[in-house]
Amino acid sequence: MPDPSSFTRVLETEEFLLLDKKAGITFQGQQAGEGLLSELRAYYDTPSIYPTHRLDKMTSGLLLLAKTREANRALSLAFQQRRIEKYYLAISDLKPKRKQGLISGDMLRARRGDWQLSRESHRPAITQFFSYSISPGKRLFLLKPHTGKTHQLRVALKSIGAPVLGDPRYHPSSLPQPDRGYLHSYALRFELSGKHYSQVLPPASGESFNEVGCQRLLGDLVEPWNLPWPVLPAKLRLN
Repeated sequence: MPDPSSFTRVLETEEFLLLDKKAGITFQGQQAGEGLLSELRAYYDTPSIYPTHRLDKMTSGLLLLAKTREANRALSLAFQQRRIEKYYLAISDLKPKRKQGLISGDMLRARRGDWQLSRESHRPAITQFFSYSISPGKRLFLLKPHTGKTHQLRVALKSIGAPVLGDPRYHPSSLPQPDRGYLHSYALRFELSGKHYSQVLPPASGESFNEVGCQRLLGDLVEPWNLPWPVLPAKLRLN
């Protein structure tokens, strides 16, 4: 049976599903039976599909779901304890205040359902990043979030003056309208039941992701965990 149009299976074991979620697909709808999670449960004809993390509607790429309660507990705890490495790609058409580094701060509610980054650091959202020039006026960002707050990466890039291209909430309107929101769940590395898993998934859609300059850069980023990521400051590490 072929996969539905909203996702493609990347890897499946007895314990988990690793999917390529398509851009523009809602993960969990407001009404019963809506969204990717409901579609998956119907497709597999079982309620035993457990979300271990989520992706925003505009975000494409790797999505990890558990198939058993035991795997769900193990993977959810691993995310909570920052033992699952996550890497994302984003493109912005605005110049960042800095081209690499650390973005950290508490996430605060703003108007109309938006979030904003605070200078406080009680329960901070923590993101490291590198960026690279694709073409005049466009940069590719490789993002390594250490936490999983709502809208974290979108707000982080907005805070340095480079919101995600095509982000309907945090990017100022631009014409012509981009063909998608340019945020992609690119790589995951984790351990489950004594086995190690590493998966990298380049974006399957997006005119800007397919530009020659971007594709050339992705050829150098096939093992993002091997880049020289600085050690987090002690105050931001888990005890």
